Amino acid sequence: MKKDHSSGSGSAAKKLLGLLKGDIWKIAIVLVMLLAAILLSLYVNVVIGEAVDFMTGKGSVDMAGVRNCCVIIACCVAVSAVLNYISKIILDKIAFKTVKTLRNSLFAKLQRVSVSYIDRHRPGDIIARLVNDIDQISDGLILSFAQLFSGIVTVLGTLVFMFMLDYKITLIVLFASPVTLLVANFIARSIHKYFTAQTAVNGDLSAVADEAISGISVLRSFSIEDVYRKKLAVKGEKLRKASNKAVFFSSTVFPTTRLINGIIYAAVGVVGAVTVINNGNLPGGLTIGLLSSFLAFASKFSMPFNEISGVLAEFQGALAGAERVFDVIEEEDETEREGSLTEFGSEGNVLIDNVSFSYDPNVPLIRDFSLDVRPGMRIAVVGPTGCGKTTFINLLMRFYDVDGGAIYMDGVDSRNITRDAIHRNYGMVLQETWLRSGTVRDNIAIGKPDATDEEIVAAATLAHADPFIRKLDKGYDTVVSDDLAKLSYGQKQLICIARLMLSKPPMLILDEATSSIDTRTEIKVQLGFKKLMNGRTSFIVAHRLSTIKNCDVIVVMKNGRIIEQGTHDELIAHEGFYKELYDSQSN
Repeated sequence: MKKDHSSGSGSAAKKLLGLLKGDIWKIAIVLVMLLAAILLSLYVNVVIGEAVDFMTGKGSVDMAGVRNCCVIIACCVAVSAVLNYISKIILDKIAFKTVKTLRNSLFAKLQRVSVSYIDRHRPGDIIARLVNDIDQISDGLILSFAQLFSGIVTVLGTLVFMFMLDYKITLIVLFASPVTLLVANFIARSIHKYFTAQTAVNGDLSAVADEAISGISVLRSFSIEDVYRKKLAVKGEKLRKASNKAVFFSSTVFPTTRLINGIIYAAVGVVGAVTVINNGNLPGGLTIGLLSSFLAFASKFSMPFNEISGVLAEFQGALAGAERVFDVIEEEDETEREGSLTEFGSEGNVLIDNVSFSYDPNVPLIRDFSLDVRPGMRIAVVGPTGCGKTTFINLLMRFYDVDGGAIYMDGVDSRNITRDAIHRNYGMVLQETWLRSGTVRDNIAIGKPDATDEEIVAAATLAHADPFIRKLDKGYDTVVSDDLAKLSYGQKQLICIARLMLSKPPMLILDEATSSIDTRTEIKVQLGFKKLMNGRTSFIVAHRLSTIKNCDVIVVMKNGRIIEQGTHDELIAHEGFYKELYDSQSN
């Protein structure tokens, strides 16, 4: 059962902070350096005020004092710049490391979740979480940490310096500033829902784009490009509206807080000028230089509020992305029964005992399915589209577990054997081909990475893939990544068959394994399959009934049930549904 992921943005932030535990000492160093850099930059304002007073004496300018101030200012600025630079490098490394960990965790989780979870989510949306949302976390949350800390320290430090200069005027700033915080906090809380909607729609948009690009040849063959243009336009319009709302509300933060801070700054300037005029000649009174320092501090005091407000807006977008990422990471792994066998070498006995299964509880699919398979038997599964043939293969491989009944391998319930152990007993060739990024040689050797070149060529020859492979630009070293080799579907299927010929698994599953291959080549490939099947339990799903005439048992499925079972000759003589299918292909 799926966990509850309704904990919200606060929980997502805590989980992100949990990823930083190993770098606490580095973060502490960064904070100390940032603190020192900020205090030095604030002290520069005090020194500037002193320099102004050295130049506003009645009838004289203290050049020695001005020079000393300039030296102090230069040193403070240089040291502050170096500290900021070093802290940024450290923080960037921490951020990139954390993002790498998060992305690896997400990708690893996708390898462990159930096939049903992957089936329920569109590939484009998953990719958007893996790429876009994690990038957003990096840009909007982790890398903004220094900016947020600097803003808070600047506010507090500035407040201390202002109190030291004139506590009365400082009170004006202090009492007026909460208005800025309240406004910024209200807007930040309001825009979270808009950023959440924006990231969700962005995932939908990525899914539509992925679907359209991956199926571009089908789209063009049916001239339905306009359908996907409209669909993309609809998603794009939704993203525009969601983005506009998010951007609009986040954009109101800066001008609103800037207006309030401008009013505060003007008030400080007026009150400060009056104070200088009235008390400037008194010992310890506010001077022109100190007023200039005070105004600089007042400006610095308001600026972080604007920055903090902007950071909070970015945080909301990052937290929305983090929620989507952790939603996947916290998905439960595929579980195994306690004590399940991790090593299992099947002899080829498979017993399907009264199995029932459906993807949707309200839509029955496989019911009362029973079959006894002995070692070395070739079992063909035929029937109309949607009768449950491929689902049966999914149950054999434990991509899904049965709802009722059981599947036994050598007398052991398959649910008491780990999925990895089961998968090691089967070799599969599916109708839908899959080639990884790499050379043709790499793709053939997936099931046996230590295979020699001679073994790879022998497997390709047995699959009748060797002739076309040698005609490729670089032969077996041709890279097939991103379809650079421009292989046909039939050629891809032959490479997948060669992969099976090389690995020689204990049992075989062939699900429309030759559907994209021409008839002449198929006859040759079937000879290779016949040799490979010798002594191996094999399950064959086929639409072309001529390819399974020599199977030991042909299972005819309809509406999720076995309606006929026997050899080809027996089923033809029975003159049932199988004969109808066979005759329809013969005519």
